[in-house]
Amino acid sequence: MISKGLKMLNEQKKTYYIDVGSGEITRSATSSTWSYQIQATDEEITQLRELFDQNYSTEWQNFFRAHVPYVQYHYDRENDAYDDTIQQVYGMLYELGDEEAKKHIESMNILPKST
Repeated sequence: MISKGLKMLNEQKKTYYIDVGSGEITRSATSSTWSYQIQATDEEITQLRELFDQNYSTEWQNFFRAHVPYVQYHYDRENDAYDDTIQQVYGMLYELGDEEAKKHIESMNILPKST
């Protein structure tokens, strides 16, 4: 019974503020600049944090790759990985975001079209 209560506590959605450029996730609207307001569980925030961490690692790989002049951007799997992950980030923000976040993400045309 106690573990069920703890699980329910962890599944409660809380308000978070997200800045995609810096990968920052905060609970305070005034502590830093933010672009998106979302409602998420602890597990969802962990998933979002993992996506940001994955892109941070890929950015370093891209930095080193950028110094190899014979590899073109469109043949670069690190860039493809970054693009795929950033789409996942915006997908999560769209699902968890408020109406303003959803409208902004829709206007960006970054998410794949649903068929």
